[in-house]
Amino acid sequence: MKVIILAGGFGTRLAEYTDVIPKPMVSIGGKPILWHIMKTYASYGHKDFYVALGYKAEVIKEYFLNYRALNADFTVDLTSGIVSSHQLDSVDWKVTLVNTGHTTMTGGRVKRMKSFIGNETCMLTYGDGVADINLDALLSFHRSHGKLVTVSAVRPAARFGELEMDGARVQRFQEKPQLHDGWINGGYFIFEPAFFDLIAGDSTLLEREPLEQATQAGEMMAYRHNGFWHCMDTKRDHELLESLWAKGAPWLVNLA
Repeated sequence: MKVIILAGGFGTRLAEYTDVIPKPMVSIGGKPILWHIMKTYASYGHKDFYVALGYKAEVIKEYFLNYRALNADFTVDLTSGIVSSHQLDSVDWKVTLVNTGHTTMTGGRVKRMKSFIGNETCMLTYGDGVADINLDALLSFHRSHGKLVTVSAVRPAARFGELEMDGARVQRFQEKPQLHDGWINGGYFIFEPAFFDLIAGDSTLLEREPLEQATQAGEMMAYRHNGFWHCMDTKRDHELLESLWAKGAPWLVNLA
């Protein structure tokens, strides 16, 4: 199944890195977070990627153009110009890179991918969130309800300690707990081709009119993902993901 990845935003809250590279190229364990997301999809057999580019699109294009060289040791025979690769990080992905505009909104970027996707059910996610989501289960859920859109609902860990109080007396304290009811949009969508028709154009935010209209029409369903999920919005998020990578990368542990 084709997979759209939104990778065109400015990433202003990660300015420490994104002054030089786009957010999807910020690395975790030496690999761009974009690679980690694609690795998850590919492990479930979804290897046909359509990356919607915008800000610093050339950096992502150059990475994939030079993927083989960047991910292998090699010998260059300077006499003949022959390059011999060693320990090649071989992947069988097909990656289509589409410049969807520097200032285009998330919905507009999706709309611009329509000609590449055609009349097919499609997967979609953001280029800054990793998860140990079971994509087989997600797809089965989508097919079971027959609606236009499925979104993966996640409950991120709270950023601050939670207090339960009786007046001024603290009854319960829990440092950075999992939110009890705070389901949010975690990306990892599946949608039917008719969803493209709900997107007006470049200025449309995916998270506004298109998804709101689908919801009002009863055409949007949520797949509850109770496992690991984390987005990389800030330097603190990046540092956390790097530390988790060193401990075994929970988003890659249970891959099919």
